[in-house]
Amino acid sequence: MGYKVGFIGLGNVGAKLAGSLLRNGVELTVHELQKEIAQPFLDKGVAWADSPQEIAEKNDFIITCLPSPAACSAVTEGDNGILAGISAGKVWLEMSTTDAEEVKRIGEKFTAKGAFPVDCPVSGGCHRAATGNIAIFAGCKREAFEKILPILTMMGRRILHTGDVGSASLLKVVTNYLATANLLSLAEAMTVCAAQKMNLNVAYEAIRISSGNSFVHETETQVTLNGSRDINFTLDLVLKDISLFQQAADNVNLPLEISPVMIDIIKDGIKRYGEREWSPNIIKRLEEKAGVQVLASGFPAEMVDDEPEEQGYEITPKGL
Repeated sequence: MGYKVGFIGLGNVGAKLAGSLLRNGVELTVHELQKEIAQPFLDKGVAWADSPQEIAEKNDFIITCLPSPAACSAVTEGDNGILAGISAGKVWLEMSTTDAEEVKRIGEKFTAKGAFPVDCPVSGGCHRAATGNIAIFAGCKREAFEKILPILTMMGRRILHTGDVGSASLLKVVTNYLATANLLSLAEAMTVCAAQKMNLNVAYEAIRISSGNSFVHETETQVTLNGSRDINFTLDLVLKDISLFQQAADNVNLPLEISPVMIDIIKDGIKRYGEREWSPNIIKRLEEKAGVQVLASGFPAEMVDDEPEEQGYEITPKGL
C-alpha cells in the first residue's frame, strides 16, 4: 500500500523524519514558511504545497513538526490551515514537543471533522532521528494507532502507544525534564572532576560503566568533552520543555522542588550566553566559577548513530 504523507516543519528533527519517509518510498509533499528550507527535498522530487490547507487536501496523513505550541496553532487553525483542508478519515500527527492540553484542544477540532488526531513526539536525539532509530510515542485512539503504525515504523524503531491524545506529549516533556536533570547534574560532576585534576577520559568511563550512567552521559558528555558542545539542541528549547513540565505539575497543584531550580539555572544560562547557545554549554557557568575547562581528547564533535537502521516495532508496556 502506498502512503500519501504531507509534512510541515523541516527543522533539525523534522527534516530527518521526513528524510526517513522519503528513504522508505513514501509519496511525500512538504510545506515550510520559507520555500528554500524545503529545497533539498524538492531537489529529490518531493512535491511542494503552497499552504497547510493544501497539504491536508492532498494527503491522507498530515505530519507537523514545529518549534512551539503557538506555531502548531497557527499551522492548524490559521487562515489556509490544516483544519480548513482536513476531511473525515484523514490523520493529523503532531510530532512536535508541545503542551498536552493544547494538543488535546486542537485535537478535538480534528475529531469534530471526522479526522484522527495523534500526538506523537520523538525521543532519542537528532542523530537517531536521522537513521530512523529514534523512539516515538503516540497518543491516540487505538484505531488511529493501527492506521499510522506502518508510517511510524519507517521513522522510528521503538513505537509506544501511550493512551489518549495528550498522553504522549505529557510523557515527552517528562522525559525531556529527566534528560535536563541529567545534563545539569553531569555538568556539576564533570566540573568537580576537572577541578580535582582528574583525568576526564577516565572520569567519563567510570560514569559510563557505573550506576551513574545515562543516555545523556553517553551522548552529551561526549560533545561537551570535545568542546563543540553541539548536540543540535539549544537552551531556549530546553527552557520550553522544562517549563511545559512545570506547567503540568502546576495544573494539578503539585509543588515541585527540583524543577524550579532547573528553570532558574537554564534562565541564567540564557541570560549569560544567549537563547540559541547549545544546551551542553550550560556547563560554562561552572567552568567559569571553577576556573577550569571540561575538555578531553578523543571525543566526537557531534553524535552519529552507529547502529544500523532497523524496521521499527511496537513496544508492549511491562505488565500489560
